[in-house]
Amino acid sequence: MSRGALQPSQQKLAEKLTILNDRGIGMLTRIYNIKKACGDPKAKPSYLIDKNLESAVKFIVRKFPAIETRNNNQQLAQLQKEKSEILKNLALYYFTFVDVMEFKDHVCELLNTIDACQVFFDITVNFDLTKNYLDLVVTYITLMMLLSRIEERKAIIGLYNYAHEMTHGSSDREYPRLGQMIVDYENPLKKMMEEFVPHGKSLQDALVSLQMVYPRRNLSADQWRNAQLLSLISAPSTMLNPAQSDTMPCEYLSLDTMEKWIVFGFILCHAALNTDPAALSLWKLALQSSSCLCLFRDEVFHIHKAAEDLFVNIRGYNKRVNDIRECKESALSHAGSMHRERRKFLRSALKELATVLADQPGLLGPKALFVFMALSFARDEIIWLLRHNLSVCPEDESIIMSSFVNTMTSLSVKQVEDGDVFDFRGMRLDWFRLQAYTSVSKASLGLADHRELGKMMNTIIFHTKMADSLVEMLVETSDVSIFCFYSRAFEKMFQQCLELPSQSRYSISFPLLCTHFMSCTHELCPEERHHIGDRSLSLCNMFLDEMAKQARNLITDICTEQCTLSDQLLPKHCAKTISQAVNKKSKKQTGKKGEPEREKPGVESMRKNRLLVTNLDKLHTALSELCFSINYVPNMMVWEHTFTPREYLTSHLEIRFTKSIVGMTMYNQATQEIAKPSELLTSVRAYMTVLQSIENYVQIDITRVFNNVLLQLLQTYSHNSSAYLSYCLLLPLQKLVVDNVEVLTQMRTSFDKPDHMAALFKRLTSVDSVLKRMTIIGVILSFRSLAQEALRDVLSCHIPFLVSSVEDFKDHIPRETDMKVAMNVYELSSAAGLPCEIDPALVVALSSQKSENISPEEEYKIACLLMVFVAVSMPTLASNVMSQYSPAIEGHCNNIHCLAKAINQIAASLFTIHKGSIEDRLKEFLALASSSLLKIGQETDKSTTRNRESVYLLLDMIVQESPFLTMDLLESCFPYVLLRNAYHAVYKQSVSSSA
Repeated sequence: MSRGALQPSQQKLAEKLTILNDRGIGMLTRIYNIKKACGDPKAKPSYLIDKNLESAVKFIVRKFPAIETRNNNQQLAQLQKEKSEILKNLALYYFTFVDVMEFKDHVCELLNTIDACQVFFDITVNFDLTKNYLDLVVTYITLMMLLSRIEERKAIIGLYNYAHEMTHGSSDREYPRLGQMIVDYENPLKKMMEEFVPHGKSLQDALVSLQMVYPRRNLSADQWRNAQLLSLISAPSTMLNPAQSDTMPCEYLSLDTMEKWIVFGFILCHAALNTDPAALSLWKLALQSSSCLCLFRDEVFHIHKAAEDLFVNIRGYNKRVNDIRECKESALSHAGSMHRERRKFLRSALKELATVLADQPGLLGPKALFVFMALSFARDEIIWLLRHNLSVCPEDESIIMSSFVNTMTSLSVKQVEDGDVFDFRGMRLDWFRLQAYTSVSKASLGLADHRELGKMMNTIIFHTKMADSLVEMLVETSDVSIFCFYSRAFEKMFQQCLELPSQSRYSISFPLLCTHFMSCTHELCPEERHHIGDRSLSLCNMFLDEMAKQARNLITDICTEQCTLSDQLLPKHCAKTISQAVNKKSKKQTGKKGEPEREKPGVESMRKNRLLVTNLDKLHTALSELCFSINYVPNMMVWEHTFTPREYLTSHLEIRFTKSIVGMTMYNQATQEIAKPSELLTSVRAYMTVLQSIENYVQIDITRVFNNVLLQLLQTYSHNSSAYLSYCLLLPLQKLVVDNVEVLTQMRTSFDKPDHMAALFKRLTSVDSVLKRMTIIGVILSFRSLAQEALRDVLSCHIPFLVSSVEDFKDHIPRETDMKVAMNVYELSSAAGLPCEIDPALVVALSSQKSENISPEEEYKIACLLMVFVAVSMPTLASNVMSQYSPAIEGHCNNIHCLAKAINQIAASLFTIHKGSIEDRLKEFLALASSSLLKIGQETDKSTTRNRESVYLLLDMIVQESPFLTMDLLESCFPYVLLRNAYHAVYKQSVSSSA
């Protein structure tokens, strides 16, 4: 290039640096994705693992970049069949490599232009120009190194070109240069060390300008502490003064970025290490701080080994090799502790900063520089820890990362409530151009001679960003999207944070960091947006779900403790406690002297020592910390999806509350027993009290939880309903029927023969047991009916239209409707609390109790005889003293009035299961029962007929309860005059008893 023809002012250095840096990141993204795809057997191009193409691929790689198609037809024959598919499927890979080559050409051209223009670089003066120059150099180095790490690059490029040769008769026009570039950059650093010899002066000047910035940034924690770095309250008199600096953009410049500039830059212009003490000092300080650097995302570069391998072969570099080895030992020995102490300092400094800014948000304006410095410092330490893969202390990660949450939340406040939106991007680009124009040689105004102008420009640019680019500044200083590529480490850190109660309040930082992930995508690689978006969604969902589960488990443990305490107050325990207390008092009065006085009730609730922490204390503390995190933000946006942390907790509480109520019923499958309703109610109330207290920790609608669970109790607790109904085991009743099957069969057809019936009745066994079991079944079904009525009343209040619609639908089912369809309607009606002719839950419960080795015909016969057994046994109830009917309670003292419900519902369910006629079987039952009861009207023994009239009323109750029987049918079997006289007698007896 002729210097005489070069016009520095017309080279558009600012524009070219801006465009090439952005394109370089895009190319890095594409090359990274190719490397990952080639390393994944599932995503790897199939042609690279196809057995049929294996010999051809090996041949191509061995001869690369030469092309030989004439004498090797046998090895390359298979490519003829696949050539069109190869061209189609490898085009994206091939032309990405071509784009890298073109990018390299543009970078080399720009670097030559910069050298020819003799550009002045100083990070403290022309910050934007120097930073963009160093960024471009490092991006270029990184790209070529990452390219060399794609092991399949020769195979991909060679396969594509051979397919192109076979299809078009010639190689792709870009192939010769591309192939040569791949060969030249087998060892990219070595090649670029030669390539950068002409650029050494410019690169060295730019790097040496860091001598005032990098050492000041790379201080120990003690030095930070002594300088009271990041403290807003260390000097109260200057608290409102704006934070100013001559090098404001340098103050929050990433340490990680500077170390990459220094390490990679001085590898390329290594001669400066022998001639410039400032360069050597920067080099050694960077080598002592880390053992590896981030190339791109999770690709790392091990500094010392690579540098030593390069310098050991250069004559006269023995001292530099020794320096590298000494720095390596120093890094291994001291870097870890140095960064650990920095993290300790940042934990306290960031807490203080976030607290002050949350309390006084007005300080954000004058102290914005401190905020971005804090974010940058914290981000650097997090990335260093992640990159070096050390044993992570959850306090480091969780607390430091929480600083992003606190500070970024504060910065999201609108700076201007009304008015026009500011946009100074054009002005900043003009300032960048001005830096470039005034930094070239022979400029009419040389920035090197007017450094104050450069510093003023840097300050102005910073302040304009405060007006219109806060989001970009946040991304620049605090973006940790790199965690997207360290998923396992990220999940491990989250679990460690969640497991420590003292750190769980910071767990919300992890799902919030998922909102950063999309910022690592680039428009030049759109194909990865979906993949990264899915990863961010899945991680955010997993984190929030785990947080909700942890909170749910803590709440469950607290509920368990409270239920235990409530259970101790139940009458069964109180009576025992009182009895024990009386016995102890009696023993004390009669015991030996000197026996210590017993503790008084309630002393267990007294706090004897403030240091004594109970299990409940620990649970409440852990819950409050975790709920702070869940309640921190109402929602968050991840890849255009909204996540609401509180809804996760609400959902888990509903599910757990539902399961807990099932557990509270204490259903014992072996004994078919459940908890007493009063005990269940006590436990549910204790559980609900704890859930109500959750509103003190997190803003959730616990009433909605109660409504969703309790108002749908019958639907949700299908198993629980079965637990109630399964108690009515017909298996014992069936056994009693089987034991008396012969007698019952004869009685079924002899109800019109009184004498024969009396003789047969004497042969029956276990008559009382049958009636007692049927009464118990009736009591349970009556209790369940009350629960149904309560459910219907509640639903009628809240959603009356639904209940009325279901009721109308149920009432208009034709009798001839298919039973399966009718049962579905009955299930819907039962769920709404409406009574049904046939109880669907009872049908399900009885269907599951079919006896083995019994044919359907035999089961149907046993069902019929069960109704016979109950009918002929009813007269024995009259001899029971407790069978007296009480008008006050509208029932019998021994609950035999519940037989009406048991007989009707069991008959309806049994003959639905066995597909028999419910009406015919109930008519048969009514005939047998009427005949049997009429017989006791002729008895003269008062002991056997003492409650005859009370038992007569059972017939009326059975008919009134039944949708299948009518009063006309009853009158045909049993004279109504007897019923009327029976009611008169029981009411008269009740009045005389009360008098």
